[in-house]
Amino acid sequence: MADHTTGHHQRRRRIRAGLAALTGTALAAASISVVALTTTATPARAAGLSPFDIPGRGATVPFVEQEAEEVAHTGTRIGPDRRYGTLPSEASGREAVTLDAVGEYVEFTLTAPANAVTFRYSLPDNAAGTGRDASIDLRANGTLVKAVPVTSRYGWYYGGYPFNNNPGDTNPHHFYDETRTMFGTTYPAGTKIRLQVSSTAQSPTFTIDLADFELVGGPVAKPTGVLDVVTDFGADPTGATDSTARFQAAVDAGRAQGRAVWIPTGTFTLFDHVVVDGVTLRGAGPWYSVLGGRHPTDRKRAAGIYGKYVPGGGYSGEIRPHEAGGPSRNVTLRDFAIIGDIRERVDEDQVNAIGGAMSNSVVDNVWMQHTKVGAWMDGPMDNFTIRNSRILDQTADGVNFHWGVTNSTVTNTFVRNTGDDALAMWAQSVPNVNNSFTRNTIGVTILANHLVTYGGRDIRITDNVTADSVTNGGGIHVANRYPGVTGPTAVSGTITVARNTLIRNGNSDYNWRFGVGAIWFSALNEPIQGAAINVTDTDILDSSYAALHWIEGQTSGISFTNVRIDGAGTYALQVQAPSQVSFTNVRATGIAQANPMHNCVGSGFQITQGTGNSGWYTATPYCGPWPEPQWGGGPTSPPPTTPPTTAPPTTPPPTGGNLAQGRPATASSTNQNYVAANAVDGNAASYWESANNAFPQSLTVDLGAARTVDRVVLKLPAGWERRTQTLSVLGSTDGSSWATLAGSAGRTFDPAGGNAVSISVPAGERRFVRVTVTGNTGWPAAQLSEFEVYGGGPTTPPPTTPPPTTPPPTNGNLALGRPAAGTSHADVYVAANAVDGNPNTYWESANNAFPQSLTVDLGANRSVSRVVLKLPPSSAWQTRTQTLSVLGSTTGSSFTTLKASAGHTFDPASGNTVTVTFAATSQRYLRLTFTGNSAWPAGQLSEFEVYSG
Repeated sequence: MADHTTGHHQRRRRIRAGLAALTGTALAAASISVVALTTTATPARAAGLSPFDIPGRGATVPFVEQEAEEVAHTGTRIGPDRRYGTLPSEASGREAVTLDAVGEYVEFTLTAPANAVTFRYSLPDNAAGTGRDASIDLRANGTLVKAVPVTSRYGWYYGGYPFNNNPGDTNPHHFYDETRTMFGTTYPAGTKIRLQVSSTAQSPTFTIDLADFELVGGPVAKPTGVLDVVTDFGADPTGATDSTARFQAAVDAGRAQGRAVWIPTGTFTLFDHVVVDGVTLRGAGPWYSVLGGRHPTDRKRAAGIYGKYVPGGGYSGEIRPHEAGGPSRNVTLRDFAIIGDIRERVDEDQVNAIGGAMSNSVVDNVWMQHTKVGAWMDGPMDNFTIRNSRILDQTADGVNFHWGVTNSTVTNTFVRNTGDDALAMWAQSVPNVNNSFTRNTIGVTILANHLVTYGGRDIRITDNVTADSVTNGGGIHVANRYPGVTGPTAVSGTITVARNTLIRNGNSDYNWRFGVGAIWFSALNEPIQGAAINVTDTDILDSSYAALHWIEGQTSGISFTNVRIDGAGTYALQVQAPSQVSFTNVRATGIAQANPMHNCVGSGFQITQGTGNSGWYTATPYCGPWPEPQWGGGPTSPPPTTPPTTAPPTTPPPTGGNLAQGRPATASSTNQNYVAANAVDGNAASYWESANNAFPQSLTVDLGAARTVDRVVLKLPAGWERRTQTLSVLGSTDGSSWATLAGSAGRTFDPAGGNAVSISVPAGERRFVRVTVTGNTGWPAAQLSEFEVYGGGPTTPPPTTPPPTTPPPTNGNLALGRPAAGTSHADVYVAANAVDGNPNTYWESANNAFPQSLTVDLGANRSVSRVVLKLPPSSAWQTRTQTLSVLGSTTGSSFTTLKASAGHTFDPASGNTVTVTFAATSQRYLRLTFTGNSAWPAGQLSEFEVYSG
């Protein structure tokens, strides 16, 4: 979202969310015999820090990355160079290898077994600006494996924002692309994998940046009970024909029948979006189930998976009937790829991989490439997660949470080569609240920022690693900038920026003509005030210009604690706007300028210093012309990092708690990045998954010492469909001799019961506890999100405050904070949400299972005559009528009807609130029984309030 123009700031038009498509035609390629190479290869050598050098931060990825300039090659090493418009400036680490003669190669040595590679490269554009196609040979230990198609069709943009494909214009950029291929066999560690030029007829040069080597598991087996887009709906797995209508029919049927929709192995052409709502769409894996395509004549239509748009929301373009009525809800997209064919940037075109609005939804292990934006989400919408995914080679953003997106996250995702902000939040007109970007790794970002929040309240940016920003932005940006970011949508609350590592971040802005800092703040639209912006435990390494930067308006409430600045091309601090900032234990070394501060606002920049600061402060800062940057002053080895969570306890955990949380866990196998540690991290949304189709599998936790164990609790993510896993529980004191604690049996994980299974075992001393899984009706692998072990204490901690010893006041909400129970609940929408006093949380029953009830215990018989029922007030909740009755009881077992069943309309125009009155009566228990809902097939309430009059 960068468009920094000289003198003033012409804000760019917003990108309207749209899905982009996977290329529907193979790239032309020619295989020509290799001429024997007689020159001597340049030996491997070290380069700058890689984003994968940083322990404990960033995404866990399933590949091993090697840089071309660090391995043996016979080409020409280019770089390092960070000047915008040069070929090495966009390379990872700002260096690459150019091959310009037949027989020249780059040769990688496998450090682990691999059967697939993704490599990043650049070919020259052609004279027309449409790109060129070529091929390069892939060889293993000298033997030709295949000729791999490569192209420059998805690179080479020119001119000013939003750029064009005219080689005669200025500012050429976006030079690199990526391609992937499988070897057809698994090569062991030590194998020499060579990318070698076979002909220069199609391309005079081939520049190789890096290669990511991967051991891809086999395709996931088709689960039982799913709808198949091919066998049930006739989709074409060859990609020869358009399958859009077939996919749309499949997901519509999946919603109606409550069944997941299966994408088998194949390449599927989609000429338009598939609109999803209330359905799971899953594939055989992102290397096997691939969606792509673009309409041959209507180029604004392309492959993508979209939620329904919210009327009056963030998208203001054309909304077709089947796209209206959003947000979509309860969507899961998992285990497939969307690889598009987008070769230009037209912000109005809906050619993104994922878009629209989706609440209570998850994108998991989805590969997004060659689209305009990976996921541009137009709210209002709530509780949306992207995790364990890859976003590559976008013409614009990687992800943008736009217009009233709340409680949403991108986590454990790898992003590289975006043409605009990699991960962004833009609170245009409607506040973004409580969103987060956590544990992501971001490679080269061509334009703008790696991580940014434009406005927003209570935002978290934590545990990420970013590397190599190219122009018009930095590593992390907090700003009141861009249209609609003002007043209630501006930066507010607590902005947490913690435990991030920034490598070679910041760059020169080609309009401003000075550097942008690695972490920078802007208050262009209005001052940032009243917010707490806390930057803690962060490493800013080898910054291209300044490490820290203030510009465009006054800011306050910013604090830096435990921050390491190691290497900066110009200054430690670049101050171009007034601010009030505190610094504690901020240490700077390797600053290029002798004076570490550039400050032309004088006393307008107010500093509060704590202890431990060094290397960045001077009482006489510099103010004058901008110096040329000096690069390469950063570290060559990674610094120690602050752990993302507290260290494991040195003493055993308390006997009344979960003994397994945070303890070392190991598994017989893992699938991609679903590692054993996920099952003991206290996060029910992350999970361990074993290799597929390879039972039995086991998961073992080391409690650190022999502990009394009498129960284990096993969990799956709350939104997953019902399944039975056949498993046993074993225990050991030494890790070698095992005793069976619970014999093998089918254990059913049901979302209506929280997808949790509790297993009692004979009480005894064990240090090691193991679960062995031999079957799973929902997926051909063992799966657990949490493996909890208890020793006789409660399975949940006691409440932080005791229940009231006296009845609630007679003139207040008698139900507030009282115990509540539902006949069922969906996902994390539990009964307690309806009595917590927060109208933005809510209870939702199981879907398609009326009648459903919600009951509150007032603690004693109370005189009651009125209930007030609420849904979240956000306009994302459209008008609906729920059919319900009110019942009461003095015992909790025998209920009488206080108000007969009737339709009650919840309208956002009147606060989504309904009041139901009845004759005064003395009751301890109040119950609502739901038999219908015009907008969603479940009972729903955000607040259940009870009053005496």
